[in-house]
Amino acid sequence: MDKPSLPKGTRDFGPATMAKRQFILENIRAIFRKYGFMPLETPAMENLSTLTGKYGEEGDQLLFRILNSGDYLKDVDQSTLDSKNSKQLASDITEKGLRYDLTVPFARYVVMNRHEITLPFKRYQIQPVWRADRPQKGRYREFYQCDADVVGTDSLICEAEILLMIKEAFLKLGIKDYTIKINHRSVLSGLAEITGLKDNETTLFVAIDKLDKIGESGVRQELEQKGVSKENIDVVFNVLNADNKASMLGGSEQAKKGLNDLDETFRLLDGYGVSRDHVEFDIKLARGLSYYTGCIFEVQINNVAIGSVSGGGRYDNLTQAFGSKEKLSGVGISFGIDRIYDAMEELQVFPGNTEVSSQVLVCHFDENAMQYGLKILHTLRQNSIASEIYPDITKKINKQLEYADKKMIPFTIMIGEDEIKSGLLTLKNMRSGEQLKKSLEDIVKLVKSPS
Repeated sequence: MDKPSLPKGTRDFGPATMAKRQFILENIRAIFRKYGFMPLETPAMENLSTLTGKYGEEGDQLLFRILNSGDYLKDVDQSTLDSKNSKQLASDITEKGLRYDLTVPFARYVVMNRHEITLPFKRYQIQPVWRADRPQKGRYREFYQCDADVVGTDSLICEAEILLMIKEAFLKLGIKDYTIKINHRSVLSGLAEITGLKDNETTLFVAIDKLDKIGESGVRQELEQKGVSKENIDVVFNVLNADNKASMLGGSEQAKKGLNDLDETFRLLDGYGVSRDHVEFDIKLARGLSYYTGCIFEVQINNVAIGSVSGGGRYDNLTQAFGSKEKLSGVGISFGIDRIYDAMEELQVFPGNTEVSSQVLVCHFDENAMQYGLKILHTLRQNSIASEIYPDITKKINKQLEYADKKMIPFTIMIGEDEIKSGLLTLKNMRSGEQLKKSLEDIVKLVKSPS
């Protein structure tokens, strides 16, 4: 029998890995709550009519489609089967797909529940998404996103607070060397305008978005293959590589609007009394998703072999894509938990106690001591101390201590006949090796504040 395996681009997460992932998620979730965001979850699958047309042509090609239930070939036209046209066949046998991101399902939720929500509506969402991408380091087919969005306001305070949340998240995670890149879609539209590519904006944006991956020569080649003239491409890179990009964009009103929004966002950041450290304007930042209309963000952790770990931006027309007549402007940020995890592993910045699940292990020398230990265990848990008792009576005390050491449990309580008679328990600090005789009341105080 073949050994079991996983689909490419997916992974199992054991307890040690999950403990570190939870460290990331809990810190980011706490920040979202601090900034007034409420939790939301949406189904893993959406109707393809919800997903398609929102991510651009390349994004649509990366959707995982789900076969219709039952005999999905029953009503397919024979000519379609004979043609072996996979795109046409897929449209006939698939009506649903796995979600590609969390933003489009969020916009769908807003439209469906418009009369029940209060605007501005602030939500955070932490769930897996799926993309039929080619698996590689830092890029998976199933991965978690950690999103926060505000919809129903066009205030740039939202953009400034996104910058604040990113900075606070990386401070909490112990990541010191990172860059938040910020740009504006109107700046890019201005670039398209002055370089004669206004009718090819999407082509330009998608190509520019790949600069970090394929370099200038690769982007030039892609633009040429899309029919852009060499002269126009040269003008694009004259602007992108210029020292004073803002002055070169001065002939475009759209670009001016974008630059003014960016200036206001920075001014608001100053108003919070927070430095602009780690934040920089990057005209090359495009974010390929087609629904962005305003400020766009991308975060990179420096000195690690991983791409962007967070990104987002403002979208003004996404709810209208679902037939809503009301224009609801939104802005959001998404943290890529998997990439942040990989970067933190590479940088070795996870705290040493991340994998600690229990603070105390109750050990025992015999059955009588185990029975006595159950009451001790109950008291510890009543005092909100994560604890467990070694379950097997036959194991010698050294084996029990070895178990605590392997699980990185910082304290053990050893119970024998003397402890039962005196009421003073033997507490061992597994890190220092120190042993003390203490009452249970004193042990509770010590474990809760070990310093």
